[in-house]
Amino acid sequence: MSQQYKPAAGAIALHRKPLGRRILNNWQLYLLLLIPVVLTIIYKYVPMYGIQIAFRDFKASRGYMGSEWVGLYWFERFFSSPTCVRMIKNTVLISLYSLLWSFPIPIILSLIINQLRFRRYKRLVQTVLYAPHFISIMVVCGMLRIFLSPSGGLINLIFGTSIDFLTESSAFRTIYIASGIWQDAGWGCIIYLATLANVDPGLYEAAKIDGASVFQRIKNIDLPELLPMAILNLIMAAGGLMNVGFEKVWLLQTDLNKATSDVIAVYVYQQGIENAKYSYSTAVGLFNTAVNIILLLIVNKIASKASDVEFV
Repeated sequence: MSQQYKPAAGAIALHRKPLGRRILNNWQLYLLLLIPVVLTIIYKYVPMYGIQIAFRDFKASRGYMGSEWVGLYWFERFFSSPTCVRMIKNTVLISLYSLLWSFPIPIILSLIINQLRFRRYKRLVQTVLYAPHFISIMVVCGMLRIFLSPSGGLINLIFGTSIDFLTESSAFRTIYIASGIWQDAGWGCIIYLATLANVDPGLYEAAKIDGASVFQRIKNIDLPELLPMAILNLIMAAGGLMNVGFEKVWLLQTDLNKATSDVIAVYVYQQGIENAKYSYSTAVGLFNTAVNIILLLIVNKIASKASDVEFV
């Protein structure tokens, strides 16, 4: 007959301490915790009070409560607008393609860099890959306009053409995604390199002794180690799937490529800031956020079943 587990007396005493006593004994830790909690409440939760203007005909002179309640009027107006389907389609496609192409690149880079044995060369490669992340979006878009210029642009000189790529709707998504990979892939692999740095070197030595090739070591040691972090990053990326980068789209958009560059983020800016339609833009932004939350829950559920780990 197996003996029943009895917790230690110290553990029982600690558990039975009242909350006030535990806070008093560890007041320094709770004080440190209080600072981010207060900042989060002030800057994240308090502004949520303004979401109600999506259901009102908001007038700044009347305030929140004085403005007329219109229910789902602004949502109906958005869904009945002639560009609604196009904006949702462009936002989803750009986000999905960005996730499809951008997500694996940092993992591949980290696996390659991890195999480099010369430290100086490894640091040089890392520096070159990290550098684009620190270039502002405005500068990157300026560089793209120069490189893609029909008169003297680098790309046109290489291919011997004179195409204005930024006026081609079919090229916009490729430009957006490729420039994003160039700018952020190196920075994104930092977290994976940190994960690989924690792998026990004895595993590699044992694999070498057993005759495992480089690809076999990557498959059986590195990839399983990266899987939990990759799933977590996938969930985080899914949470912002509909949040296409506003700045880059805004700076690269032209009247001729709007067929593929017209996205929700730019539309919210135009309606809310330029046209001062605060209720309408808030309703569109709220719809975008609701879709993000749904996608986050779906991806988290799928990922947790695949890995048997709940991250959210």
